Amino acid sequence: MVSYRIISADSHFVEPPTMWVERIDKKFRDRAPRTVRGYEGKEGEFFVCENIVPVPVAGFFGSGKSATELPEHAKRGFEAAPKSVWDPAERLKEQDRDGVSAEVLYTSMGMLLYGLDDAELRAACFRAFNDYAAEYCSYDPKRMVGLGAITLEDIPAAIRELKRCANKGLRGVMIVCAPPDERPFSHPDYDQFWAVAQDLNMPVSLHILTGRRGHGIDFSRILLSYMRFPSEIQGTLATMLFGGVFERFPRLKVVSAECDVSWMPHFMYRLDHAYERLRHFENISLPKMPSEYIKRQVYATFQFETIRPDLVEVYGADQMMWSSDYPHTDSPWPHSREYVEGAAFARISPAETQKIVADNAARLYGLN
Repeated sequence: MVSYRIISADSHFVEPPTMWVERIDKKFRDRAPRTVRGYEGKEGEFFVCENIVPVPVAGFFGSGKSATELPEHAKRGFEAAPKSVWDPAERLKEQDRDGVSAEVLYTSMGMLLYGLDDAELRAACFRAFNDYAAEYCSYDPKRMVGLGAITLEDIPAAIRELKRCANKGLRGVMIVCAPPDERPFSHPDYDQFWAVAQDLNMPVSLHILTGRRGHGIDFSRILLSYMRFPSEIQGTLATMLFGGVFERFPRLKVVSAECDVSWMPHFMYRLDHAYERLRHFENISLPKMPSEYIKRQVYATFQFETIRPDLVEVYGADQMMWSSDYPHTDSPWPHSREYVEGAAFARISPAETQKIVADNAARLYGLN
């Protein structure tokens, strides 16, 4: 039995319910995100802000609940949240219980704010979150790797916030996973942002639930909603690739977060096949095959998949990153070490496993 060092490449803060009101610019205080109990007569506590579809907060801390417990758990509020929501010292205890050495931390409720119609309000919300994230992780930056959140309507402002995040010790940023159709990420407007991100060595993440059209969860059809999540990120990656973003910015690192990895070989095949057969319709010419850019610049996180030798052969062991997603609902916590040291990685070598469960995240985010 091999004992691995383990780093979760995608875990989450859960912002205290008053954080937004306390930290946002004064002009937006009355419009700040907040939680409401019994929204429209429903049981539970809900995260609300202007035009976004309200979401029950309990899903942000559903780790450790069985599938049969989740519907009842969803009716609860912050009284059921772990202590780490308020106390980073408690976060370290939760890592220890799970056998995890460190975590890369994304926002929770902030993901939903990419669906806000008011871009100025959205930017103010993200500034407030970035301040909170940097302060939280300063308690132990070797074990808590904070990622910021940025909106890209105003590119000069986005670049200023990216630099501010880096100066505060955050190690990367999350951006919208599906930008507006009229301004895809292949648009030259974004080139300045990509250039600064690569120069600062700040990976950019495309995380599920962060599309410009909203989080996409229909609680009356949650199974179908879940199945649709990867498609937005696949489309964005293809747009960036065929639009030459990865060729123009060869040191830019992009993370596909919480979308799994088993689809990558088929995605890479389909990119290459489409390029070979159809590129002349759009007069596209790239120095490398599309799959080569994916293997060079695109990382992907996953929680529960079994990692097969053919997946390692095609996509490579250097780009996959295991994650616990703690404390969200779809997490193996507090049994992550059992998962990592069990059957999920039994078909690949210990050296490959160590890369996937820790070393790749450590290299990407500059952990010693």
